[in-house]
Amino acid sequence: MGLALLALAQLMLVLDVTVVNVALPDIGTSLDLHRSQLPWVMTSYTLFFGGLMLLGGRLADLHGPRRLTLIGLALFTAASLLCGLSGGATMLLVGRSLQGVGAALLSPAALATVMTLFSDAERGRALGVWSALAGVGSALGVILGGLLTSTAGWRWVFTINVPIGIALLVAIPLIVPVRQQPDTTQRGLDVPGALLVTAGTGAAIYGLINAGSHGWSAASTLIALILAAAIWTAFAVLEQRTRRPLLAVGLLRRQAVLAGSFLMLAATALMVGGLFLGSFTLQHVHHYSALQVGVAFLPVAAATVAGAHSGSRLLTRVNARAVAVAGLALVATGNGLLTGLPAGGNIYAEALPGAVVFALGGGPLFVCATTSALGRAGRHEAGLVSGIVQTFNQLGAAICVAVASTVAAAGLTRAPSIGGFTGAFTVFTVVAALAAVLSLRLIPAGKPPTTGSPPPPPSARG
Repeated sequence: MGLALLALAQLMLVLDVTVVNVALPDIGTSLDLHRSQLPWVMTSYTLFFGGLMLLGGRLADLHGPRRLTLIGLALFTAASLLCGLSGGATMLLVGRSLQGVGAALLSPAALATVMTLFSDAERGRALGVWSALAGVGSALGVILGGLLTSTAGWRWVFTINVPIGIALLVAIPLIVPVRQQPDTTQRGLDVPGALLVTAGTGAAIYGLINAGSHGWSAASTLIALILAAAIWTAFAVLEQRTRRPLLAVGLLRRQAVLAGSFLMLAATALMVGGLFLGSFTLQHVHHYSALQVGVAFLPVAAATVAGAHSGSRLLTRVNARAVAVAGLALVATGNGLLTGLPAGGNIYAEALPGAVVFALGGGPLFVCATTSALGRAGRHEAGLVSGIVQTFNQLGAAICVAVASTVAAAGLTRAPSIGGFTGAFTVFTVVAALAAVLSLRLIPAGKPPTTGSPPPPPSARG
């Protein structure tokens, strides 16, 4: 029951990325948003969610994961109400930013809480359920966004979080026990490091999203990406000189953390990119309504669930490398089938096979990413490791939007062309194939450990 409650809280965060994407045209019309303001309805949430994730994970380790879960959930719920009541751009964007802050506190803390509830084989199954939420939630967001926008109105895209959030705030303290006390041996927060990593990650996400709307050569894009690289470099130097760093740089050199981060980046970019392109193809080329888009994505959501469930079971029998490579091969095959998508014809006959194949392959990738990174994480670093992996989740989402918007630019205009979408699906096919090859090198050959073994000694961590 505790896992179900925490998973539901995490699902709300994932849904709020794609559910708003479908509702965005209605939001813009209702609030009379300027064209330049529309992207910020998505970007403001992603910026704060991704930028503050490492800080949220560290705070969970310092002050207790369940406490931070409740604080993040309370903030996210209140911000959702603010978004639903918005009467203009300013109120909506403030609400979306606060949602991102709440999500950054909640997500790594909730996963760290899950780590304290289970051990051994049970932990592996719990991580399988948890990691499936990333892919499943993205697909369900398109369905829920279409249903709510078409039937109840766009405000319910946000306010539906309020009763669910309140119920969880009551239920979690009653059902989820406190099994990890705050880490009193590591008191004190590396404030300069927290500010630097937040600013650097935020600048990187902003630059990537800006590239999708203004191009890679735009001054605003280049300045943001150069600034991100400079800030991250300063952060790395600072962390090696700080007595109690926010992030021990050596942690990123652990093969498990590196493998999990890479897979999360690839899985999010490919899955969210496919959903992003599919949603726009249906709305711009085939003129589907929001509700029709939601219905069309039902088989994709089911395939993602099936893929994640199969991946979770396979990881108990075969090594993570095999599961990751097979998943990426299916994603590449599915996107390859979508490169031949015609402008007319029966969308279910023409597009569904490819969409289902890439969803079947995408589901296991999230399971591999989470279990690989967190399998050997110590309990007092689970929040930080979760924050690292989830940061790459947000970077992957930003990269996919940037690449898809750039390559499929011709399909996103008022007179859309199927050629732009064909080019984007081709790019994602190549990326998935290359990621499969890289996985042969990066992913450990053995099964992901789920024993919660302590991490290597400090001398081995760097």
